This record gives sequence, C-alpha cells and structure tokens, in this order.
Amino acid sequence: MKKITLLALIIFTACTNANIEENSETTESGQQIIVREVPLQDNFKGAKVKKDNIKQGCSAQDCIPAINNPIFESMEQGNTWLDDEDTVFAINYNGIERAYAQRIMNWHEIVNDKFQDTYVAVTFCPLCGSALAFEREVNGIITEFGVSGKLHNSDLIMYDRYEGNLWQQITGEAIVGPAARRDETLKQIPIITTNWGRWKKDHPNTEVLSLDTSYSRDYSRYPYGTYESDGELYFGVENLDETLQIKTEIYGLEINGESRAYTLEALQRDKIIIDTLGGENISLTYNDDGSVTLISLAGIDKSSEFNPPTRLFWFAWASFHPDTTIYK
Repeated sequence: MKKITLLALIIFTACTNANIEENSETTESGQQIIVREVPLQDNFKGAKVKKDNIKQGCSAQDCIPAINNPIFESMEQGNTWLDDEDTVFAINYNGIERAYAQRIMNWHEIVNDKFQDTYVAVTFCPLCGSALAFEREVNGIITEFGVSGKLHNSDLIMYDRYEGNLWQQITGEAIVGPAARRDETLKQIPIITTNWGRWKKDHPNTEVLSLDTSYSRDYSRYPYGTYESDGELYFGVENLDETLQIKTEIYGLEINGESRAYTLEALQRDKIIIDTLGGENISLTYNDDGSVTLISLAGIDKSSEFNPPTRLFWFAWASFHPDTTIYK
C-alpha cells in the first residue's frame, strides 16, 4: 500500500492538463491529420481486455503530459547535461537520428514526433522498462497519442486524440474502442535502448530531445526510487512468471505466434545467436551501440515482416506472452 501511495504522489507531481488544440489538416500527400480533445472510450464491446483488468495508474486522462511539440538540440548541446552512462532511446529512421533520454521520458512517457513525412509516437513505460515507437495512424488518420492514466499488466495504456481508443503500449494493439473492434495494431518503428556514450560515438550527428519541454520537472531525478532493481511491482499483473528475476532485462521476440525471451546477458555473451522461432530461421546480433539486429536466414530475407525485438523487463514480456520460452 505504501508503494502505491508513493507512486500516486510521484505521478501527482508530474500531472498537468495538456493543452490540446483541435486541429484538422492534410499532409502534402493528401493524408488527413486530426487532433482533437476526446474522452477516453469506455464501451467494452469487442474489447481485447476485461474492464476489471485495467487499473487506474494516475488520476485522469493526460495526468502525465505527453510532449507534443518536441524541441531538439545537437550532440554537443546534449553533452552538457547527459552523462555517457545515461539511458537513451534512439531512432535512426528516414535519414534522421534522434535520442530521447530516459530521464525525460520517465516524466512524459510519450513524444509525438515526425521523421520526414512519417508521424511517430515515441513511447516509454517506466514500470515495464519498455520503449517502443509507432506510426501514429488510426483508421488511416494521422493523430497524436496521450497518456490515458490507466494500466494493464503494469503497462502504459495510451489513447489516441482522434477517437479516444485505448492502446496497449507493449503490443501496439487497440484494446478498447472502435479501433479494437477494427482489430487495429499500430505499425512499429525500430527503436533501441542504449546509453548516451555508445549512441553518440556511432551517431555524432544525432539530434537530442531537449530539456526545454515547456514543463517544469526535475529531469535529474529518477522518480521511482529502487524500482528498476528491486523485486516489487506497484500494480499486479496477470500471468506473473518468476522463472527469471522479474526485472531481468530481456529482448522479447514474437514470430508467427511463437514468442521467445533473450536475456541481455545471453546476447552480450554470445554476440550472435542463430535460432529458429515460429518456423523461421533467424539471426540476432548484439551490436556495439547496444542495438539488437534481427535477420531472417531464409533464401529471401523476411525480417522486415517481423516486429523488431523489444527490450523490457521479464515480468512484462511474460505477462503478455504466457507461453513464451527463454533462450539459454
């Protein structure tokens, strides 16, 4: 109970009402962009989860404010406040390299960004250790994503600012609302979890999400105490599996309905892992910058058809993939 009270206090400190302007426009290619204030969908007809399994993590919709107009700075400017060991979530996409420091993402969880003509939601769930990026398109409409204030299996539930659908961050799946009834899943964009020193060495032209977020937060402070290293959870999960220590860092991969967890320790030990998953022969390579490269060993490389490996805590992967195996 004390842990939950502490978390509520932490999140209350971060809470603010986001100023969302209603917006409707079109891209140069003619695709429609709609961003508007919408209530969260609460009709569970066709939902992918039971209502009782959704928990209230913080007080209300947008209680943790997403960053909607991100400002970026140079690698040299990032060096003035980032230490080499600081965790960053990094994207190299459409010719643009960007790093998002965990110390900022802990307080905002979602950055609505754009890579050339691709609109992207960069997301991080501090409770699950999971960083994923998605194209922010709902039923063919480009929109923004925000923090719903709700959790499922301790994982961030996002919502879109087009229809108010609820989305599961780890899976990218719509779980409540019209998008769930349409069986929509967001398209993933590759993102890696690494440290600043590794990333900037190989990407000196990287842009860095600025501390100038328009919000007043102490980005030098980690708001969750010993959470990343202890054995406790603030919120319950389904399918709690303690085969590994629950906060073990793993890379989860699912191919053709079969899932497997690769521990960070195993990847760093073996460097290159040849495996078979979901009937596909694959190779996983742990790179110097901390990224993990997935390659299909089929006659024609089909790896672009698979979602990239997801870095997260073991308990979170197992809760959404109860039949997962573990690479030894």
